[in-house]
Amino acid sequence: MNEKMFCFQCQETAGGTGCKLAGVCGKSPETAHAQDLLIYLLKGLGVIANHVPYPKGHYCENRQRIHAFVNDALFSTITNANFDCESIYSRIDHALELRNWWKERTASKGIELPQMDMLEWQGGRSDYESKAKQVGVLAEDNEDIRSLKELTLYGLKGMAAYLEHAARLGEVDGDNNEYILRTLGELATCQNPDTLTAMALKTGDWGVKAMALLDKANTKAFGNPEITEVNIGVGKRPGILVSGHDLSDIQQLLEQSKDAGIDIYTHSEMLPAHYYPQLKKYSHLKGNYGNAWWRQREEFASFNGPILFTTNCIVPPTANAPYANRVFTTNSTGFPGWKHIIADKSGKKDFSEIIALAKTCAAPSDIEQGSIVGGFAHEQVFALADKVVEAVKNGAIRKFVVMAGCDGRMKSRQYYTDFAQRLPKDCVILTAGCAKYKYNKLDLGDINGIPRVLDAGQCNDSYSLALIALKLKEVFGLADVNDLPIVYNIAWYEQKAVIVLLALLSLGVKNIHLGPTMPAFLSPNVAKVLVENFGIGGITTVDEDLKAFGLA
Repeated sequence: MNEKMFCFQCQETAGGTGCKLAGVCGKSPETAHAQDLLIYLLKGLGVIANHVPYPKGHYCENRQRIHAFVNDALFSTITNANFDCESIYSRIDHALELRNWWKERTASKGIELPQMDMLEWQGGRSDYESKAKQVGVLAEDNEDIRSLKELTLYGLKGMAAYLEHAARLGEVDGDNNEYILRTLGELATCQNPDTLTAMALKTGDWGVKAMALLDKANTKAFGNPEITEVNIGVGKRPGILVSGHDLSDIQQLLEQSKDAGIDIYTHSEMLPAHYYPQLKKYSHLKGNYGNAWWRQREEFASFNGPILFTTNCIVPPTANAPYANRVFTTNSTGFPGWKHIIADKSGKKDFSEIIALAKTCAAPSDIEQGSIVGGFAHEQVFALADKVVEAVKNGAIRKFVVMAGCDGRMKSRQYYTDFAQRLPKDCVILTAGCAKYKYNKLDLGDINGIPRVLDAGQCNDSYSLALIALKLKEVFGLADVNDLPIVYNIAWYEQKAVIVLLALLSLGVKNIHLGPTMPAFLSPNVAKVLVENFGIGGITTVDEDLKAFGLA
């Protein structure tokens, strides 16, 4: 069978080995090739960066412009982010323009660059697809080298997403951005497995810094998350549904629509917007509609109003989807035929079109009722520290189980619902990301007033879970974070989960279990290294894992 493409960056990749005819996510071979070519050219920019002094301490506008483009381009290649081939082609055009401009600039300063195809190729759009077929993932023949490079690349993609969110809120770290750029260049040239292994772990170090920066940006702009009861029913007014992850976008939309006579609802990973004081102050932030991203086809159909995608987690609609003509994208996302909203030079966006459309739509149809509770980010949990410590000391809480990460379509993910239900009553779940939708609406009760599901927020808020673990280590006077009564049973799906994993490894966390399957991009030898050095493992059955984790 002839392969039309190759992609194995997400958990649902075909057959657990790689998508070869079309992406399980809905990505076409043409789009897959375009993204491969874009990555190839980004590596070329990284090669140039590694030959040009970095103006540390004087963050020049040109370098900042390059960093912003690289982060956006990487973000656009994350699973379920951008299905619009023309949008990716425009980024390829820009990458070539930047590369040629930078080459001319370095030549004028007497800097000699290596002769490499990614620095010389000038093909036009008619050549993009044929070129892409030569430079994709499988262009690297050595399975282990390929595996290590893709592990780091996917970590860079996740990190770029977090840095882009932070930048929209005014927080920029030139050193972190430069690390991404230079590491892309090293991925283009390095063939040493030891160096590549160290590079993956170093990427985790920078991932921690990126998540800390985004945490700073979010809390500075919107305050520290608070324990909040979120409505999951609907009101009587028309509404706009906001999906994705970007808090800057929902804040701008809330401000522009506050007197429009409509309501704003969050979807999937936007749920944590309700936890922030400066966002929940808007009375028309009505509630959360629906569940995790993969159920959007049925849930969007009943929402009735316009939908705004601020980041990845798009599921391509069916041909006759009733909502297909009322979906908007922004930032690094895109889908053919959907209106794309672009920010002005100051970062502001005009949402008047989507607001006007909402006014003409019916109110959302009710799909569930009630409420859910969240907002257990690090500061909120620190405020409960005495209560938590006492519960651990008196035996009321025996174990914490980190069940952060992603949800997905595979039936095997029912494991996480069953696991949560079967956990002993003296165990508390720490969660972040859309994995929470497997159990956050179950009635799991509390322990001495402490809910048994503590939701810290989005996938990037896994940083909160790391801070909570480090705080508990300090409180209990332990020398090693792995001596805490914490079990890590994490569901993963895409590349932001990869940078979270690398970040946890950099913090010294061991014995993390990943599911429902291990990453296809890990070769047997690379997987063996992770198992032997960090205790990385998979999952089996609920019964077997409860016993293995000491929870039976």
